[in-house]
Amino acid sequence: MLTTVLAFAHSLFVFNMIWDREPEKLLVTWFKAADLDLSFALELSTVSIGATVLITGLSLLAQVYALGYMEKDWSLARFFALLGFFEAALSALAISDSLFFSYGLLEVLTLSTYLLVGFWYAQPLVVTAARDAFLTKRVGDLLLLMAVVTLSTLAGSLNFSDLYEWAQTANLSPMTSTLLGFALIAGPAGKCAQFPLHLWLDEAMEGPNPASVMRNSLVVAGGAYLLYKFQPLLALSPVALNALVVMGTVTAIGATLVSIAQIDIKRSLSHSTSAYMGLVFLAVGLQQGGVALMLLLTHAIAKALLFMSSGSVILTTQSQDLTEMGGLWSRMPATTTAFVVGSAGMVTLLPLGSFWAMLAWADGFVNISPWVIGVLLLVNGLTALNLTRVFRLVFWGKPQQKTRRTPEVGWQMALPMVILTVFTLLVPLMLQQWYLLPNWESINWYVALALFTSTVVGVSIGSTVHLHKAWSRSRILAWRFVQDLLGYDFYIDRVYRLTVVGAVALLSKISAWSDRYLVDGLVNLVGFATILGGQTLKYSISGQSQGYMLTILAVVSVLGLFISWSSGLLDKLPF
Repeated sequence: MLTTVLAFAHSLFVFNMIWDREPEKLLVTWFKAADLDLSFALELSTVSIGATVLITGLSLLAQVYALGYMEKDWSLARFFALLGFFEAALSALAISDSLFFSYGLLEVLTLSTYLLVGFWYAQPLVVTAARDAFLTKRVGDLLLLMAVVTLSTLAGSLNFSDLYEWAQTANLSPMTSTLLGFALIAGPAGKCAQFPLHLWLDEAMEGPNPASVMRNSLVVAGGAYLLYKFQPLLALSPVALNALVVMGTVTAIGATLVSIAQIDIKRSLSHSTSAYMGLVFLAVGLQQGGVALMLLLTHAIAKALLFMSSGSVILTTQSQDLTEMGGLWSRMPATTTAFVVGSAGMVTLLPLGSFWAMLAWADGFVNISPWVIGVLLLVNGLTALNLTRVFRLVFWGKPQQKTRRTPEVGWQMALPMVILTVFTLLVPLMLQQWYLLPNWESINWYVALALFTSTVVGVSIGSTVHLHKAWSRSRILAWRFVQDLLGYDFYIDRVYRLTVVGAVALLSKISAWSDRYLVDGLVNLVGFATILGGQTLKYSISGQSQGYMLTILAVVSVLGLFISWSSGLLDKLPF
């Protein structure tokens, strides 16, 4: 934790130093021999250092929060070591200006995610979740590695500044540029839990909640930040940009719909994370990188606050089931306030941060692509509905058995929530200080009213819809079908089990059969033939030299006859 404090203070100092200065590049040579030059560049700019401030600040708050959340847990030193490992990779990724270095850091993030999700490795569900998270990310990382190798061959350098210069004059075939774009998208898609690599984030909620705070606010943002840096390379392929738009739209709408059917508080919030990263993918696909960065900032702070609040509820109630909660607002005022402010920071509620991020986006596309406004309104309205639903089930209503004597959390957990609550409220002032807020004269008030109305409609529906805790499934057949469809994530895991997993299992069985009966069978056949031949010959051996000579002569004669016969056949052929 001390090193995190030093890192946060140092990043703040550097951020103030470079605020009005041009970005600087630092080239670090890792290995150089003959024509092989493995070097990576570091970028010191307002955006990169600002990202390190956010990473180290949220990491420090998460570690203080973990002092209370993990107080009675064993192996606390290992947990904090893994959090530090996590933070180091994210901080290096923020300032990296090298695709080679960034790929290595993504591998570190994959490993740290596996270790943190599987921290409680004595539980079977935890082991399964860690394995699925690791393997799912490996799919995207493998495709990204192919892109790294391809770019090193085509461009001759893996530093982003050199790649940007190469992309301005690159002349690639449509097939090459499309495949390269898809490979570049695959890595961030796995990190950001985008369709079809989205199932791991839901399962990763089995890990400790302080790690979930980091994962849902910073890790997914790290993958999206790398995608933001890929923009000039993705611009080489219109097909890849369209794929980003489709992937982001499907994930944003689908994950938001799934979140409103969850009864696990952490899973409900995790699907919301996938949805907002889908909006970031959509923004990058529409080449709106500045909007994507603003949305990442506002989402990271608000989502960290929401997960801290949900972790406090889980710790005090010893439950993650929404149907077992209720009436906590009077018993946990700090946690309730944190959840309300975090929810307000997530949706377009004037004047908080997400409102300005989505307004800047919607205002630019209101006449060019009106369907984007529809996606934003739908996702924002459903998010407001889901967060209101969770608030009613957890904090409102009558207390239940597990919430009747629930106390407020200790200061180690309350202090980070209070600090993040204040920062969430101060985000608009920070955006104004950085000149990211629009002028009042230039605001399209019709778009602003539409965004605000979608939040009001979502909150109204979420606060009036009937929530019956006695039965978890609707008695109406049509609603039950919709509830199951959303609750089981459109049955995508079952589709994967029947298709991808089934195909891999079939290939594994074929490989095992061929290895056992063909490869091993051939080896065993040679061995049995040798044994049988040796057993047969030992009864025909007399130990006399003339016998050996006769055998050699007979074999040579047979070989000679065979060669002569073969030569005669060749002479008779017409060619």
